[in-house]
Amino acid sequence: MDRLERLVNLVVALLDTRRPLTREQIVERVGGYGGKEAAVRRTFERDKELLRQMGIPVLSENFEDGQVGYWVPRELYEMPDPGLDEDEMMALSLAASLVAFQAEGHSEESSSTLTSALRKLAGAPEAPGPVLGRGLEGSLVGVPLEPSLATIFAGLSERRSLGFGYAGLSRRVDPYRLSFRDGHWYLSGFDHARGAERLYRVDRIEGEVNLVSPPAAFERPPSALAGPPPPWRLGDEPPVVVELQVDASQAGFVRRLAGEEAVYETGPAGEARFRLEVTDRAGFRNFVLGLLDHAEVLSPPQVREEIVNWLKAIAARRR
Repeated sequence: MDRLERLVNLVVALLDTRRPLTREQIVERVGGYGGKEAAVRRTFERDKELLRQMGIPVLSENFEDGQVGYWVPRELYEMPDPGLDEDEMMALSLAASLVAFQAEGHSEESSSTLTSALRKLAGAPEAPGPVLGRGLEGSLVGVPLEPSLATIFAGLSERRSLGFGYAGLSRRVDPYRLSFRDGHWYLSGFDHARGAERLYRVDRIEGEVNLVSPPAAFERPPSALAGPPPPWRLGDEPPVVVELQVDASQAGFVRRLAGEEAVYETGPAGEARFRLEVTDRAGFRNFVLGLLDHAEVLSPPQVREEIVNWLKAIAARRR
């Protein structure tokens, strides 16, 4: 039994009991807690803490004989009716039928447990249609589940700072936004050491993510409510400012992605020049390639030369 399956069984056991369960009773009902007593105790404590970080109200009660019982009250756990109208339910149902969550290193069965929860909320069918990419059977999109997502969600919802390792450094980050793009999760937040907002690819986080502050430790700025960052901002490379000229036919599209503050010059025919802070060279190259002959990199020279050489290499392989 893997950890995700054990956690699901633990939640079910804590919900279905009429009285608090001791650790020994939980181990017997749930299964998956092998090894010596000390190892079982440590594993259960980690599972219990993870459920609480995910927002599941695991309560405890001291018995007269000194033992401790645990349970999850349904009235605190079950989500109230969100009050969606018919159009909203249809949109959620469509999205749910096209998405499958993937837990890296876990079985397809345990990964589908999380997908099923979303579909039950939406009243969605069991995902008709073929599989594209790495999605589970019957889904069009596969969304990978990183082990640290539960803690990151807790930090976002409770406005608690996160501590983790990244690029060999210890970070303390106030989480602003979690987004999913091009097959990866990205965390945006205020990095205390750098004194500025930074972007982190979740699958590159080193070690565990920990909650390192009490709730409501920071205020989230209005800009953090925007959508996911553009493709040239999805990396963690040293930032470089690139000047890009775009024809009128594509200038509006780039404006919407980059924001008006990135425009530094507009031509008479509607063409525009942008200054873009690039932290993902590969993402920027792919973005420029998608604009075809409607865009030109003006500076800096090393980035322009890098893209020219990249295009030449592609052309040479196709000869």
